[in-house]
Amino acid sequence: MDVIVEGTRTMQVEKLLRERDISFDVVTNDITSLVGPPRRVRSPVLSPRMRSPIKKSLDWKDFYPLNVIYDFLDALERQYPSICTVTVIGNTVEGRDVKMLKISNSNARNTAVWLDGTIHAREWISTSVVTYIADHIARSFNTLPDYITNKDWFFVPVVNPDGYYHTHTVDRMWRKNRARFGNTITGVDLNRNFGLNWGRNGNTECASGDPNHLNYRGTEAFSEPETAAIKDIILYSGVPFKIFLTFHAYSELISFPWCYTSDPCPDYVNLLEGGTAMAKAIYETSGRMYKVGNFKDIMYYASGTSIDWSYGTARIPFTYLIELRSKKDRFLLPKEEIQDCCKEVLNGVKALAEFVDKKKCRNCNVHFKKNPQ
Repeated sequence: MDVIVEGTRTMQVEKLLRERDISFDVVTNDITSLVGPPRRVRSPVLSPRMRSPIKKSLDWKDFYPLNVIYDFLDALERQYPSICTVTVIGNTVEGRDVKMLKISNSNARNTAVWLDGTIHAREWISTSVVTYIADHIARSFNTLPDYITNKDWFFVPVVNPDGYYHTHTVDRMWRKNRARFGNTITGVDLNRNFGLNWGRNGNTECASGDPNHLNYRGTEAFSEPETAAIKDIILYSGVPFKIFLTFHAYSELISFPWCYTSDPCPDYVNLLEGGTAMAKAIYETSGRMYKVGNFKDIMYYASGTSIDWSYGTARIPFTYLIELRSKKDRFLLPKEEIQDCCKEVLNGVKALAEFVDKKKCRNCNVHFKKNPQ
């Protein structure tokens, strides 16, 4: 847990922690150097350090606001119309588009790969990684190996546009979407809002029923338009998805189902081997060591997550939640590391795409239900 403490209360908090034998580290004594000076929550004005850049195209040397991300997707469609298609798959609670880019050679025998980012608004590096991979595949499609071109690639760089916009304009550390509970914007943790085992166990670590909690699960499974949009595309697109990748920050690990239990999933060995193939490629690229394992074993219990749903309901056999850089900088990854992170993960995704073409699994058919949860 990261805690920001008012300067006049630091000694008091340190004393409380020590008296209770709670270990802690002081990450910084000057939070303004990371996120800018304190500001009113309602204020749309950012400090110069935090203000989104005006640049109109992506170069992966900085983090960019929502309009620049969407302009990038539209530009790829204009430049490569034979393989790139941009679709609005849904609208947020505040009316923003959820945009998806599909890259495909339209071969009916293709399987599909899903990649999404920023389901949690403050995890900006996930959007950078998804757009970087999309850019590489679109621009290099004709020279890429068969294990890339024999797949349809679906990219949603910003699952949570309202929250992402809010982190660029008001509160850098906002996590959830911008849903209202009563007359108050409390937000829903979109990665606790998926249907499989939604609300299971009922404790706040898994998924909270308290609207003010960071892990608030919503009023029911798929109550939020952002998660419902993902469900509809995956279940009803008619494409057999074989890989599902959702990108987060900041633990540097590659995890797979289950999140709600420590029991192994049916394809545990295949998923472990696929995750290891990714981790090996990342290490060979940059020397970074990403831990691999069952989500619960290397993280914590969680219910209503996208990877449990995509594996257990949508029957996508190679399903992973990838926590990106950096354990050191947490959500505030220095912009100097963006390209390095993107390059290492691109190579990891390529390694997985090659790996899955060589593997058989028990969970390989897209699963359709009249009323999927």
